[in-house]
Amino acid sequence: MTMAHASAKILARRAVDALPDNASLDDVIERLIVLQKIQAGLDDAARGDEMMLQEQVEEYFRTRRDNRT
Repeated sequence: MTMAHASAKILARRAVDALPDNASLDDVIERLIVLQKIQAGLDDAARGDEMMLQEQVEEYFRTRRDNRT
């Protein structure tokens, strides 16, 4: 079963089960947020929404970092 075909509950369970036994609740929440963002990106791509190129992402974060100082 691929990510696109698995239910949200199954994906969440897999993500949590992959964490070490000593994972904190913050670790669990972070993992689920990352999973949700990946799914949102896949949904955007499936709809044909405009995606940023790797170079655009790097420039975006470089600009944000440089504007902090």
